[in-house]
Amino acid sequence: MTRGSPADPRRQRRGRTIRHAGLLVAGAVFVMWAVATLTFFAIRLIPGDPAQAILGGPGSQASQEALDQVRRDYGLDQPLLVQYLAMLGRLLTGDLGSSYALKVPVADLLGAQLGGTMLLALLSLVLAWILALGLSLWSTGRGRVSTAVGEGIELTAAALPHFWLAAVLIAIFSSGLGWLPPVATGTPAGLVLPVVTLAVPLAGFLAQVMRESLLDAMQQPFVVSARARGESTTGVRLRHTVRHAALPGISLSGWALGWLLSGAVVVETIFAMPGLGRTLLQAVTLRDIPVVTGVVLLIALVYVLMTVLTDVSSRIADPRLRQEANR
Repeated sequence: MTRGSPADPRRQRRGRTIRHAGLLVAGAVFVMWAVATLTFFAIRLIPGDPAQAILGGPGSQASQEALDQVRRDYGLDQPLLVQYLAMLGRLLTGDLGSSYALKVPVADLLGAQLGGTMLLALLSLVLAWILALGLSLWSTGRGRVSTAVGEGIELTAAALPHFWLAAVLIAIFSSGLGWLPPVATGTPAGLVLPVVTLAVPLAGFLAQVMRESLLDAMQQPFVVSARARGESTTGVRLRHTVRHAALPGISLSGWALGWLLSGAVVVETIFAMPGLGRTLLQAVTLRDIPVVTGVVLLIALVYVLMTVLTDVSSRIADPRLRQEANR
């Protein structure tokens, strides 16, 4: 055996880790480029003139000379390809531009709105996880009736539209019982209905995946061995099968956070909450191209970072993934 042989396995694992990290970075760069490109061309399909948006909208009654001057100042008189390349150049330097409507830097605007949306999304993700895991544990291994009821609850929850669920919750808990405010008030009570509105449909999706994983885990040899040692059904579930049921949820958390951020557009509008979703809707209405681009790119960046985090978490929680990576 040569002197360098013992280090070869470690060197190979390090090489595989570097390649995997390189693929993640390349994938992240591609996603951000694709999102920026699609957003750039999609926003220009919306009827209206960006120059009018800069000057205050169609009601501003701006003169033709003023419109022409704005187009020259902002490069809107250039060919579309030139505008696209200029946009990519600014993004590479971290320049998101200034809002057409609010006349403030987009980065400052997004920084002020990010905290509220992320708090809403993370609280909703945690609640969805709790609901999904509890429902999957309750509906498995307790007979056909419990399984059928659990499946019905999962399907119903997953199919609920955000706007309909929000209206029902407001009617019951605000208008009917008077327990919670119908709009965001900046207090914990004002977060309850928006968080539940976002969490319930997501919990339906996650519960379906977790239940299938839990059923599969309950058939594995380690569960049979644990039962043979005299462990109770509850003990087996909590000590052995919960981790396996949680793995698909961890893998889907990146997608789930992106799904929650997209749902925030509806929820923040209904509950009059400040945040990225409401800002995005207003920017699209006003054709505020820099704000739309900035919000979409920020959401994509959060999604990419969450995907990388869930990839790492899955490898930590599931030894099989680490073994496959080391082969």
